[in-house]
Amino acid sequence: MKPVIIFRHIPIEGPGYFGTFLDARHIPWQLVRVDEDEPLPVTATAFSGLVFMGGPMSVNDPLPWIPSALALIREAAASDIPVLGHCLGGQLLSAALGGVVSKNVYKEIGWGNVTTANNPVAREWLGDLLGFEAFHWHGETFTLPERASLLFSSLWCENQAFAIGKHLAMQCHVEMTEAYVRVWSDAGAAEIASNPGPAVQTADAMQTGLPERICKLNAVASRLYTHWIEGLKP
Repeated sequence: MKPVIIFRHIPIEGPGYFGTFLDARHIPWQLVRVDEDEPLPVTATAFSGLVFMGGPMSVNDPLPWIPSALALIREAAASDIPVLGHCLGGQLLSAALGGVVSKNVYKEIGWGNVTTANNPVAREWLGDLLGFEAFHWHGETFTLPERASLLFSSLWCENQAFAIGKHLAMQCHVEMTEAYVRVWSDAGAAEIASNPGPAVQTADAMQTGLPERICKLNAVASRLYTHWIEGLKP
């Protein structure tokens, strides 16, 4: 099988649980460290799937790699190669396929419940799961491109995830590990302090009951990732 290619945009937002998931299933993958100026591939066809992780930048920022990332996503979609986006990655997928990324009314930081949409596509990805507690860290949101189906929503951000065929875009982070929550809450202490709001948690609140929360989130992520890998190109 061709490898899955994963794009990292900041050192502390790597594959996380997604890498563990792929390793457990002996699915080959390689990492492109965009934050270290590693070049993006010129074509998507050398890979079985494309995965974009998160980052503090915006799709609307004038960064030199963003046009190349959008072009890769469009090529993958045209070639029936599945794309998976986490947070910034979900925004890239939306923008590449005709959606719009803009500031969300509320910044979401920390744990928060999401509710599964009532449509056949959401049930295809999530089965009978009515909702779950996700991890959030974002200040922007995306619109749903044409033909996209909403998968789940939070109280503070309606468009938390969408699917178009094999492609999955998420605003929230299902790839979290215990270590990531601790590192992010420490690295983001100033952002937490300067953004009080109804959807922003303290670092202590984020780490309360962390092993149990991560275990439950990993189970949801496994369900989503399992459906996504069914579409990988051989």
